[in-house]
Amino acid sequence: MKIFVVGANGKIGKHLVQLLSDSNKYTVKAMVRKEEQARVLQALGVETAIANLEDSVDEIANRAIGCDAIVFTAGSGGHTGADKTLLVDLDGAVKTIEAAEKAKIKRFIMVSALQAHRRENWNQAIKPYYAAKYYADKMLEQSNLTYTIIRPGGLLDTAGSGTISVAENISNGTISREDVAKTILASLEEGNTFYKAFDLVSGEIPIVEALKLIN
Repeated sequence: MKIFVVGANGKIGKHLVQLLSDSNKYTVKAMVRKEEQARVLQALGVETAIANLEDSVDEIANRAIGCDAIVFTAGSGGHTGADKTLLVDLDGAVKTIEAAEKAKIKRFIMVSALQAHRRENWNQAIKPYYAAKYYADKMLEQSNLTYTIIRPGGLLDTAGSGTISVAENISNGTISREDVAKTILASLEEGNTFYKAFDLVSGEIPIVEALKLIN
């Protein structure tokens, strides 16, 4: 199974690309924006595709052709304004959904944000980001793709514990980026995550077991 990782140069993306590369079950194609990013990954033996989320749907689809699943873990970053949030976190995500449909790739995993599905709980300091996530997630749910939407809590750079808590509604919490990547990996072929959206934070249950408990 070949996985197209959008946002492969991000912190979660890097963890995921490494996990996929180390796997005997999966191969990876990493989408990055810059030649220098591609060269670093290629030196590690990772197949790359250079594309920008502000490119056309056709361009993104062409890069993804031949893959079996797409993971969207890209983001405009905290240093950009609402304009880039709109173009990357919303329109870029929706274009990737459309590209998946065009490339006939059915499996799609979206990395969203904790409580993105509940407007009343949005962090007011980054409200445009939550609005972008909310509507991108809605578009994915309305697509014909076999989707999973993962909404992680506050992201940490600490080592992963391998144990998580997942539910349709978790009000707060944090999680390591490494554990988010491991949860993505475990979700790829876990049927209990298909057509599901859930909040994700650190917890006490091993990742594979926790995913089987999602309602």
